[in-house]
Amino acid sequence: MSLLLVSDLHYTLRQFDWLLTRAAEHDALVFAGDLLSVAAPVAPEAQIAAVRATLRRLAASTTVIVCSGNHDLNALNAAGEKTADWLAELADSGVVTDGQSTRLGATLITVLPWWDGPVARADCEKLLSEVDRGDAAHWVWVYHSPPESLLSWTGSRHFGDAAVTEWIGKWQPDAVLCGHIHQAPFAPDGSWVDSIGGAWVFNPGKQTGPVPTCVEIDLDLGLARWTSMMGQEDRQLSHSGQ
Repeated sequence: MSLLLVSDLHYTLRQFDWLLTRAAEHDALVFAGDLLSVAAPVAPEAQIAAVRATLRRLAASTTVIVCSGNHDLNALNAAGEKTADWLAELADSGVVTDGQSTRLGATLITVLPWWDGPVARADCEKLLSEVDRGDAAHWVWVYHSPPESLLSWTGSRHFGDAAVTEWIGKWQPDAVLCGHIHQAPFAPDGSWVDSIGGAWVFNPGKQTGPVPTCVEIDLDLGLARWTSMMGQEDRQLSHSGQ
């Protein structure tokens, strides 16, 4: 089963357009957060309308999976913490979003929302604790921020999420698909792939231009390929994450 991972498109519409030409080539297209941009001159409501329409078009070609990132937050929950409630309106088109799980072949995929405070973090933990892996050969999480690892290195410091590291140790996923740290794959001592607690973790990074950086992942075959303007890099994956 082929997954195409992108992240941090930040309302770069020509990169969304490129995905429209490639989505059907993969079993699932995964957005690991930050589809919108708080720095864009376009109003958030207009960004949401345009991105939501594109996600619906993509969902007509393949399974689309989207987690929220820190740029995607547009509302508050009852505790006053920021959330991305606009994603929930995509349910009618079959897009898998925050708080949901889906089964694709032998792979179970769980989508975690960006947590902005203790209530949302507790909700993430509750979600993971209640997931029934059943007979799935692989369990994959989609979450915007990577754990502290090669994927969270900016070239000068780490911006990893300690909660993700804790959750990996507790619930033992096979892979975590992330983003957030744009420069990690390009920084000295950074990377687009790492192994944490037996789980493979991926971060495609971000580049400008019409084509987003992306990672093609096939856990059944144990293969991953990162593509950027620097070219392509392949990685053979073992089932143990080593």
